[in-house]
Amino acid sequence: MAFTAEEKLKHLRIKRNIKLFETDYWALSDVSAMTQAQKDYRQALRDITKTATSLEDVTWPTKPE
Repeated sequence: MAFTAEEKLKHLRIKRNIKLFETDYWALSDVSAMTQAQKDYRQALRDITKTATSLEDVTWPTKPE
């Protein structure tokens, strides 16, 4: 089954949102402030659809420790 461009982008966004969700705790007020690397990683995830259109052509940023 072939996916449409719209479906591919939807799947990319779902995967991106999962990755963002996994780091939401970094932004909690009772956790120490986010490092610049953490902020950059989350921004790169938010910007991923500016360069990628599907899971097939995405290059995920490296998650900082």
